Amino acid sequence: MDLHFEITGNGRPVVLIHGGGTDLRQWTFLASLLSKHYKVIAFDGRGAGKSPSPIKHVNYVDEVLALMNYLELHQATFIGHSMGGQIATDFALNYPERVSKLVLIAPSLTGFPYSKEFEQYHNKILESAPNIDKMLELALHSPTYQVVIDSPHKDLTVQMLRHHFGRMLKWPADFCMKWPQPPAMERLGELNPETLFFIGKKDLADNFRVADCFRKVPNIRFIEIEDADHMLPLTHSEVLYQEFTAFMED
Repeated sequence: MDLHFEITGNGRPVVLIHGGGTDLRQWTFLASLLSKHYKVIAFDGRGAGKSPSPIKHVNYVDEVLALMNYLELHQATFIGHSMGGQIATDFALNYPERVSKLVLIAPSLTGFPYSKEFEQYHNKILESAPNIDKMLELALHSPTYQVVIDSPHKDLTVQMLRHHFGRMLKWPADFCMKWPQPPAMERLGELNPETLFFIGKKDLADNFRVADCFRKVPNIRFIEIEDADHMLPLTHSEVLYQEFTAFMED
């Protein structure tokens, strides 16, 4: 297993999957709270944090399976944020026996048609490469970061983004992400685990459209958090922890 991971605490296993543009440091505060009562496994996805870069393509779902098998975890609760929520959703659809409960924090969704504005935002960032300062400036000029950028977590957010862009520039030119088929968007009615869904009220419109798609999930509860953008694990770790604890006790 060449992915970098960290394990803290004891108890029922909880696997944390970070979002794009971040690494396992985004879980610093929530993991500290969770580890009081649970065995917390946080890892850097391939190409992020301290994990090695991708060679050509990455199947993030299979990589989660490989990590679970390596750690001899038959089943765990998953918490996924942003693209990490997308990975967790696909994992739960394809390996339902390995997921006890599912927590999604403003997740992405495989097969979801993102808006033209969303695509343009990301394209502008990529077009600014290799000027990392410019990439950062453009990335942070988004509702995604409007709350966290004025919080004590600004420096960590910028550090993770800068690190991510630096790593990304070294990825292979033909890098691609491989996702299970058919896409999760077409299969949400099959999502079996009891699911808790968080979204910040100041998040992007596209992410609220994703949330609407998840209303097809049979056993799901939605929580909207006031004064929160996309970076809930940093700015609202206490709220997430309290709701998660109640969810696990149900």
